[in-house]
Amino acid sequence: MRIRRYVCGAIGPTNKTLSISPSVEKPEFRNVTFQELVSAYGQQARALLDGGADILLVETVFDSANAKAALFAIRTIFEEEEVPEVPVFLSGTIVDLSGRTLSGQTGEAFLISTRQGQATAVGLNCALGPNEMRPFVESMANYTSSFIICYPNAGLPNALGGYDEMPDTMAESIREFAERCLVNIVGGCCGTTPDHIAAIKKACDGIAPREPPKNVHEDSMMLSGLEPMLVNEFTNFVNIGERCNVAGSRRFCT
Repeated sequence: MRIRRYVCGAIGPTNKTLSISPSVEKPEFRNVTFQELVSAYGQQARALLDGGADILLVETVFDSANAKAALFAIRTIFEEEEVPEVPVFLSGTIVDLSGRTLSGQTGEAFLISTRQGQATAVGLNCALGPNEMRPFVESMANYTSSFIICYPNAGLPNALGGYDEMPDTMAESIREFAERCLVNIVGGCCGTTPDHIAAIKKACDGIAPREPPKNVHEDSMMLSGLEPMLVNEFTNFVNIGERCNVAGSRRFCT
């Protein structure tokens, strides 16, 4: 039987961040602007589309502000340059067992922050092995009606920076994701080989993918900072106020 293959063009996170200062002494400093990132991501997206990519994958996201720049650049290309649209996937990275990205957001907050980007599939990749990643993928699945993508590392790195999780072991772990209807697209990131991918495919064959919910918290206004916040008719008083100039400094205002 002939199986159609698709080419997914990966767009990485860059080595810049809009949310965190590179200088401890100057927390307000940023070494890149939103528009500079939009320009850089736009160049990469155009090159991938010109090369025939069937999908654009904004991946290994550690800062949702960077992800917004990438999604905005892609959307601008589709809308203003008359380029045929292709599906866009978005994959964040939870850096450790705290369940947060490098810029401090939980996976759920990351999804809310970037939902206007209209990604076809959202999820996680890198940093963690499948067993460590599972609870975060499960939580994120409750906050999106998009498909869920998940491609963890082959376990955690060893003392030499290598990865020890074998194909069969990793495949069995990811099979549990599929059996619990958590995912639609699976794969492997750091440390995985063609043998890992073949084992994952074999392990997941015949298992029905997750069916995305049609409505997610439709009765609530979904907001996010570092954590998600849902505001609805059952929410008590919500205080919205200035948090930067908490001491009332006149110098801050000048």
